[in-house]
Amino acid sequence: MILYLHGFRSSPMSSKAALMAQAMHERGLADQWVCPQLPASPQRSIALANYLIEQAIRDHGLQPERDLAIIGSSLGGYYATCLAERWKCRAVVLNPAVYAARDLATQVGEHTLYHSNEPFIFLPEYVDELAEMAVGKPARPERYYLLAAKGDEVLDWREMADWFAGSQGHIIEGGDHGLSDFDRWLPEVLAFALEAS
Repeated sequence: MILYLHGFRSSPMSSKAALMAQAMHERGLADQWVCPQLPASPQRSIALANYLIEQAIRDHGLQPERDLAIIGSSLGGYYATCLAERWKCRAVVLNPAVYAARDLATQVGEHTLYHSNEPFIFLPEYVDELAEMAVGKPARPERYYLLAAKGDEVLDWREMADWFAGSQGHIIEGGDHGLSDFDRWLPEVLAFALEAS
């Protein structure tokens, strides 16, 4: 199973999620693709992800260490790291937030989603939730695949490279936060995510 976690203000309609969903469908693996709309609350986002994993364990005999990969973009990369450390599964992190409580503290207030006009409020307590769920650097970095763009205009690629030192993946010259050239890296990302399933 691949569990895809989108970033802040994003949704399952993001271009990266859409490319991944199409690729999984083309491989006949649509039933192994899970990409929920995450709530604004980090605590509720993690609870939803844990519920989906537990449901797959219960209903399909999923063995997380072998059968699960979590892919997370930006804030979703922070969530993916927290979850991968708990479930000891593979994770792909795409321009991940490393110090999410620090970086999202500036985003308290009302926002709209990128793919709709739907408003949501990022509350001050959500910053505390991010701080509370923090995990250390990966216990087994080889279980991670990092894509970090030096041209990321939102987050610092050097922090990503330091945090995920020893992981697989690429530091991309140029690029942007949204990884607009993601289709170039998709085959490699999928190969890593589907490695043992």
